Amino acid sequence: MGVVVTDNLKVSSQCVEAASKASKVLGMIRRQFRVLDKNSFMILYKGFIRPHLEYAVQVWSPYLRKDISCLECVQQKATKLVTGLKCLTYE
Repeated sequence: MGVVVTDNLKVSSQCVEAASKASKVLGMIRRQFRVLDKNSFMILYKGFIRPHLEYAVQVWSPYLRKDISCLECVQQKATKLVTGLKCLTYE
């Protein structure tokens, strides 16, 4: 199914793997598009990055703060790509 769970039923490895895949896709988008406006970014984000972060989230549901921050780190990097959002904080 593609969900990684350790023998003690912790899903931290799944969060790291999901963040890694999404970060790789984000890097490919960054290399291909030098300047992104908000609309183009939303199309690319919803189509290519968010599916990696949300794949089977009902099964592995990140509940630890370190797992949530691991996934949010990718989202923070993604928002820095948009020209109008670079100067704003993530929150």
